[in-house]
Amino acid sequence: MKQQEIDIEALKKDEGFLENLKKIEDEMKSEKSIDKGYKLLGSKLAIEAPEDEINDIFTFIVTIAFDRLAEYLTEHKKFNMDNPEELATARAIYEHGIQRYSENDKKGSKEIFLVLYHTINDDELKDSMMIHACAVMAGHSLDDFLEKLADTSTIDENSPTAFFIQEFVQPKDILLQMFAKYVKLGKKELKVLEEKK
Repeated sequence: MKQQEIDIEALKKDEGFLENLKKIEDEMKSEKSIDKGYKLLGSKLAIEAPEDEINDIFTFIVTIAFDRLAEYLTEHKKFNMDNPEELATARAIYEHGIQRYSENDKKGSKEIFLVLYHTINDDELKDSMMIHACAVMAGHSLDDFLEKLADTSTIDENSPTAFFIQEFVQPKDILLQMFAKYVKLGKKELKVLEEKK
């Protein structure tokens, strides 16, 4: 097992590895690729890169994701979860929503989950986003949500959508029925986006 472990210090000095990181960073910037941003971020975290480098990549990812979201909302386009770049964009927006939720920004996190519900083209994920938004509206803190509603024990780490909480302690349709009042409120808020067509 010991041989499986990555030698971080060796990687930090490995010219081939560092050149590859530089190439990914250049492509990330020239293509404005969030998918490549996440690949770069994963490698930089693995080699324990300086915090400012990590923060720069985070800032890049979030900025591009929200620029793209604005464009999609204007053009009434949906995120295709089979496209790695669009999946990475939705993931960045989702992670930002979770961060807002953890900071108890109920309005901001609810709006992000509702917008994802509106812009994702995958029905299972859409329902999950609506449950997130309803949990916020019902006054659940993030800790409450994770402890009482979400089921993170069944996450398939090989799934491309593993970054999204999609499993719950009860079936989604039952939770959506329990949250019916909030689903209605959420859909009412989304009418504004529908009317802009």
